[in-house]
Amino acid sequence: MFTGIISDIGTIDRVEQLGDTRVVITTAYDTASIDLGASIACSGVCLTVVDKSAPGAPGWFAVDVSGETIACTAQGQWTKGRRLNLERAMKLGDELGGHIVTGHVDGVAAIVSVRAEGDSKRIGFRVGTQIAPFLAPKGSVTVDGVSLTVNRVSDADAATEFTVNIIPHTQAMTTLGTLDEGQPVNIEIDVLARYLRRMEHYRGQ
Repeated sequence: MFTGIISDIGTIDRVEQLGDTRVVITTAYDTASIDLGASIACSGVCLTVVDKSAPGAPGWFAVDVSGETIACTAQGQWTKGRRLNLERAMKLGDELGGHIVTGHVDGVAAIVSVRAEGDSKRIGFRVGTQIAPFLAPKGSVTVDGVSLTVNRVSDADAATEFTVNIIPHTQAMTTLGTLDEGQPVNIEIDVLARYLRRMEHYRGQ
């Protein structure tokens, strides 16, 4: 379980084909405090640590990424040099600064607009109809692992567009400050919206 509050930006150092795809990610985390088998969200994808750097060495950890995960996440994410938003799994008693995030990607959105609003950026995304029912103004959404508040939602027949504001702090502390039009990003819907949608389905029967 995660909160969508990013604590490091990692970089993919190398990618190896070992059955699944093994991805080695450099990090500022103290890897001595990371257990093998621990979960780390990598741009919104919950992955298991299978190897890590020795104490005192430059920090890195390795994860195995299945073909299913590669197929269901943003194109080009698992390539050498790619920067990833990192968040370690929350511990009991941690402050819930964002919202409840599971690290399970529900879909991929395309960025349709990026424009400045003061020092912030307003970014527009387009998603498919399968995600549209779970988006609401002032609701929560996770974009590449970052907990954000939805500003506006606009529905059309084939797709839905929504916007968020990225404040300067979020631009500096995550990869969202460098997003550009046309770029794909991972989307996770609010888990509460997921359950409400399910309840509404059965209520209507």
